[in-house]
Amino acid sequence: MKGVSIESFEVVGVGVRTKNSDEMNPATTKIAPLWGKFFLDVLPKVSTGAGVYGVYTNYESDHTGLFDIVACSDGMSLDMLGDGVSLKIESGKYLVFSAKGELPKATINLWAVIWHYFNARNCVHERAYTTDFEFYKGDCEIEISISIK
Repeated sequence: MKGVSIESFEVVGVGVRTKNSDEMNPATTKIAPLWGKFFLDVLPKVSTGAGVYGVYTNYESDHTGLFDIVACSDGMSLDMLGDGVSLKIESGKYLVFSAKGELPKATINLWAVIWHYFNARNCVHERAYTTDFEFYKGDCEIEISISIK
C-alpha cells in the first residue's frame, strides 16, 4: 500500500447502482453481469493500450450504502458507446493497494484486505467515499485506489 496524489481523468463505460450486501447474493448481484456487458459490448471498442477500470462513486454513505460502479476505459469516447456513461475520476489523495493473481479472485481478495485495513482500530487513514477505482494492469495484476481524507 502506498499513498499517492492522483490528477483527475475521464473514463467511459457502462454502470449500475448497487450495494455490497446485494453483491453477496448471486440472485441480486449486479457487478458480475456488468463486467460481462463490458467485455462483450465495450472492450472491443477500446483503443489498444488503453486502461481498464472499475470505478466506484456516488456513495450514498459508506461501504454499507448504495454506490455506482462503472466498468470503463480511458481509451474511448462516449459517442463510440451509445448507451454508456462518461465520468471523471476525481483528483485527490488515494491509498493504492495492489495484488497479482487470477482475476477476479485477486480483486475480491484485495477488497477484503482493504476492508480489513480501514476497519482496524489503529488505522491512520479515513476513507473519503468520493471516487475509488480498480485499475487492471494486466491479465493478472490489479491496483485499487481508495480516496482518503
